[in-house]
Amino acid sequence: MATIIEETAAGARHIVRHSPPALGLVYPDAMPQAALSPAPAGHDHRHCIDAALARAEELCAARGARLTDLRRRVLELVWSSHRPRGAYSILEDLSRNGRVAAPLTVYRALDFLVAHGLVHRIESLNAYIGCDHPENSHDSQFLVCDGCGNTTELTDARVAAAIAASAGDLGFRVAHPTVEVRGLCPDCQTEEPSS
Repeated sequence: MATIIEETAAGARHIVRHSPPALGLVYPDAMPQAALSPAPAGHDHRHCIDAALARAEELCAARGARLTDLRRRVLELVWSSHRPRGAYSILEDLSRNGRVAAPLTVYRALDFLVAHGLVHRIESLNAYIGCDHPENSHDSQFLVCDGCGNTTELTDARVAAAIAASAGDLGFRVAHPTVEVRGLCPDCQTEEPSS
């Protein structure tokens, strides 16, 4: 199962899932079934953003964590694109909306969101992307398209197990595996000139 994060020409964000036959990817059983089907034509991404915000509010309340107005707004801005968003891009959007915030404040909000599994940090880009299944702790792998910037989140337990086993063989204990693969998505591959 792969989470495909796509952005339309108008900038709308939606999540599409598909199962590549050779990957045998595993997702938690608690995954909402609605998230497993492709987004239909005319998809209203605002619904996805609202659902992510509602899920974040529920999770934070259950965990006794405070989802402040600023943290909520930062989460909304992260979810506004299928491309990972950097802190300064988020800061610019906050400023455009009349909210004065320092970079440190945005980074603290992002740190909170990462700590609660609501967003993932794409290390190679120093940017963030929303997690559509934050209720389940998981190790993810990310496919980052060098053409369009769209990012695909994979959760393949075999990859995480292989990293842990290989590290264990060396006496190393893995705290947080980060796997990011750069390349071209199917759409960008079709746009490449033939050689």
